[in-house]
Amino acid sequence: MTITNDRKIFDWARTLIGLGLMLCALSIIFIAVTLRPVAKWANYQSICVEQESVKAPISWAVRKCNGRSKVYQVK
Repeated sequence: MTITNDRKIFDWARTLIGLGLMLCALSIIFIAVTLRPVAKWANYQSICVEQESVKAPISWAVRKCNGRSKVYQVK
């Protein structure tokens, strides 16, 4: 009887560990999916700054790509 009880405890421990690992994996997948729009925006910002820095200083290109070029216009 002792062997059977130990085996049941071992199976429950294994099941709980597996369930915990699955929950962790699902959480990481959820985080990756929700951060996808931020990654697209960051990629767009990089491309925009590269293109705008050809004709202006980098600081101006960053402001322009952030939509603040009108605030910092030199008159």
